[in-house]
Amino acid sequence: MFAMLLIGSVWIFHGLYSKLLNGIPRHRMIVDRILGKRFGFLATKFVGGAEVLLGIWVFTGWQPVICAGLQTLAIVSMNTLEILLARDLLISAAGMVFLNAGFLLFIWHWALAAQNS
Repeated sequence: MFAMLLIGSVWIFHGLYSKLLNGIPRHRMIVDRILGKRFGFLATKFVGGAEVLLGIWVFTGWQPVICAGLQTLAIVSMNTLEILLARDLLISAAGMVFLNAGFLLFIWHWALAAQNS
């Protein structure tokens, strides 16, 4: 239960606060860099909304392995685009990869344990 709450909360925090509410403007700057300023605002809101929905999905506990797979796809895709196209806007590319790798291990541990219970 703790893992589910933590994982879901991370997605909701970054979706709602960081992107939808622009609490961390660097997120929007990264999206602007990747997609261009013309699409940056709407794309940031779309990504934020998708992250909130992903967090809610985690909270439901429904299909945890599929949920973990989608989280993996999202994190790997976002990290790859950020490193390739907006590295200078990252606090630490290596730190981001390290933290997200740990987060993904945690996600998969939760998903596999939830599936087997």
